[in-house]
Amino acid sequence: MTISIIGAGPGGLTCARILQKHGVPVTVYDRDPHPRARNQGGTLDLHADDGQLALREAGLLDEFFALARPEGQEMRKLDPAGRLLEHHVPAEGEMFRPEIDRGQLRGLLLDSLEPGTVHWGRTLERVEAPGRLRFTDGATIETDLVIGADGAWSRVRPAVSAAVPEYAGITFLEAWFDDVENAHPELAELVGQGSTMAADGERCLFAQRNSGDHIRVYIIQRLPAGWAGSGTDVRGRLLDAFSGWSPSMLRMITDNDGPYVDRPLYVLPVPHTWEQKPWVTLLGDAAHLMPPLGVGVNLAMVDACELALALAGSASVGDAVALYEKTMLPRSEEISRRLENGAEGLLDVD
Repeated sequence: MTISIIGAGPGGLTCARILQKHGVPVTVYDRDPHPRARNQGGTLDLHADDGQLALREAGLLDEFFALARPEGQEMRKLDPAGRLLEHHVPAEGEMFRPEIDRGQLRGLLLDSLEPGTVHWGRTLERVEAPGRLRFTDGATIETDLVIGADGAWSRVRPAVSAAVPEYAGITFLEAWFDDVENAHPELAELVGQGSTMAADGERCLFAQRNSGDHIRVYIIQRLPAGWAGSGTDVRGRLLDAFSGWSPSMLRMITDNDGPYVDRPLYVLPVPHTWEQKPWVTLLGDAAHLMPPLGVGVNLAMVDACELALALAGSASVGDAVALYEKTMLPRSEEISRRLENGAEGLLDVD
């Protein structure tokens, strides 16, 4: 059988790695021209009961622990004045949800694959017919199974579902800070080794330590989509919105290195299900778009692991898809309902 994965993110690469471990040939197609074409984003925590299980099945758990930052499990909650309200310090040896940069995780997975597995610079235009992929360069490929691991704006999803992401009313504006111990020592002290957040009921600042002496801050508000691009003086408008916050907290808004990055939050309908087709399936954000609450990547990797094992152990592709979706769809519905409107909770004081 020929298996084609669209998307070289953590979910798609985890699926490819486990398939190859079981001797199943697979090809991954990604629109990026090369692996370092763009920044892969900030840090994420891989949980012992899902993301780490997938890495164990992939034979990469030890390599993950060598890169992960257990100190990143530290969590501080402040008030808008900068006063400490709650503080979690991980116990010695605690490895339930250590942090790793997204780029490091992607690199770990890429390095584990057979040379030539990922075909870069291949942008899918659409799934043309059962088993036929058309790319934007005009090329077509026939495949027994196409796996959509291509995220929120999946080009594979329309083959099974008419659902499209809708704006949730919450915008994350990302700010970057480099060389923080030297250039931003006050912010480094405020954030610590893990994450720090503060909220006032209408807005939130969420800061995360990344590797390499970097910090990313997410400025979270209820705003129209595209707010950051609808005029000038973004920083001035932010300072007006956060006018009651202390100067130490406002450093997260004013002292960033480089421009802000607008990341509006989109969601899929809950539940998101489809009629089963034996030649196509979805995993990760393509199947269930989770709010940024530490669940999405872990769930994508569990999806990938279960799908790969089903393909390796089933008599046919159709049997494998049926087995996988029988577990994946109810699980994603349950978690989606539990986290529905979860990003709103980041704004809450309690």
